[in-house]
Amino acid sequence: MFESFRKFLPEVSEGSKHPTHFEHNDYRLAAAALLVHTAEIDGNMSDLERDRVHAVVKRQFGLDEATTDELVAEATEAEHEAVDLYHFTSLINRSLDADGRRRIVEMMWEIIYADGRVTDFESNLMWRVADLLGISSRERIELGQRVASRRGTDPK
Repeated sequence: MFESFRKFLPEVSEGSKHPTHFEHNDYRLAAAALLVHTAEIDGNMSDLERDRVHAVVKRQFGLDEATTDELVAEATEAEHEAVDLYHFTSLINRSLDADGRRRIVEMMWEIIYADGRVTDFESNLMWRVADLLGISSRERIELGQRVASRRGTDPK
């Protein structure tokens, strides 16, 4: 399940990469990786999406700039090495209660609405992640509408 992290750890101990600050079982790393995946789902991460990922991670986890940069960098690497979403959602399910899991879905909506629109890829990703996190369709849609309303975006 954590194969990509196991591969990463020896590289760190050999000095080929900077040491990680976040443990492989830190739900914040899994959540940030889902946000990176969300921003990159359409093929590339725009500067607007990159800035939104940074801002959401910093605000939601109460981190300073340097720690936020570190978490986003580690999450980006973890996301690129991951083979599926279950890798991240299972850790989140073990670490957070229903309110915490809803907060993760809401964070993902914030990334999706960074550019003011929802693509088919983003919509499908939200459906899959919400399902894996045990968030109902009704709640997923309501969370998306709440974020769209805050941002002044049409939730279509």
